[in-house]
Amino acid sequence: MDVRASSVGAGQMQSESSAAPSVLLVEAFYGGSHKQLIDLLQENISCSVCTLPAKKWHWRARTAALHFSQTIPTCPSHSLVSDVVVFNSAFNMDSFLSSISSFMKKIPDHRPRDLDQLIRPKCVVLYYPVQFPDVSRLLPEHKLVRRSHVDDIITPQDEQEAPRLLSSPDESLTVSCEQQDPHQTTTAEPRTDPRPVSEGDPEDQRRPLHIVWPHRWEHDKDPELFFSTLIKLKERRLDFHLSVLGETFTDPPEIFPEARRLLDRHILNWGFLPSKDDYLKVLCEADVVVSTAKHEFFGVAMLEAVHCGCYPLCPKALVYPEIFPAEYLYSTPEQLCKRLQSLCRRPDVARRHVVKVDTSSFSWSSLKERYETLLAAQRP
Repeated sequence: MDVRASSVGAGQMQSESSAAPSVLLVEAFYGGSHKQLIDLLQENISCSVCTLPAKKWHWRARTAALHFSQTIPTCPSHSLVSDVVVFNSAFNMDSFLSSISSFMKKIPDHRPRDLDQLIRPKCVVLYYPVQFPDVSRLLPEHKLVRRSHVDDIITPQDEQEAPRLLSSPDESLTVSCEQQDPHQTTTAEPRTDPRPVSEGDPEDQRRPLHIVWPHRWEHDKDPELFFSTLIKLKERRLDFHLSVLGETFTDPPEIFPEARRLLDRHILNWGFLPSKDDYLKVLCEADVVVSTAKHEFFGVAMLEAVHCGCYPLCPKALVYPEIFPAEYLYSTPEQLCKRLQSLCRRPDVARRHVVKVDTSSFSWSSLKERYETLLAAQRP
């Protein structure tokens, strides 16, 4: 989600009152996390909203401004020249500013100069405000017990003493999914809480690992990488359960029907769940949440899954290093495959692990005051 001063995506204007509010929210892709944010702000702040339906993401990004320039009513209190430019992550801000110069060089002549230097002083980072519901009633017993031990946090000394997944004498745990480059650095395997909260429970080891992929069914989320990885796990006769969630728009990638056929016996849930409770229930039941995104400025679904007790695996790229510690990041497809392979063999490791991500810092309750201050500010 890219939140900027006058751009956030439906073809009509909505107003909270007869008098024109001083805040205009413009959203070119009114669906998913974009819709969640607009609805949240509209519930808490007096504003007008102008949106477009959530279709054809790339075309919306390229051409929606032209549509809005002709359809947004002229109003003295609405300025389409920004005083502040708000980004939902430092990665979003830095990647935008650093790309301006190279983009301008594509213009054959009369190029604008030093745009990044003009824009940078206006820029601030304000994280996406996620509304994290109380999911205690949906959590399985082992996650409830683990949550009750959250205050018993792992110290650096504990980390040194904690058992490593690959310390197992079973050499089969270290088999790579493909021939590894001998010079390639591998990611450390997950460590468990040295004070396990469900020690001795054989059920944690017997139940297959439950993997969830809760993203939009579009190419920028790289479902091809995700499914090719799971097919490799299947070929190695590893057992796992699978839930593929997320919204489907027009022309979803062709990999989905083929993956559903090949992975059929592993699938527990397939497709968008319109009920938020049903969606959260699946996240609470899952063990590992995976992102294979090639385009991500924040990643609401990953944080929602972590809030529901899932162990995250994310690319070591895009926004993810800004939010997730290094132990949850993978650098190559081979590393992702190896991490999932190890967890399939030892699902209890994911179930005992205390994820070291403080989701509360991304919550609406933590960020509400900053949003209210931003949107209530008077133009200079």
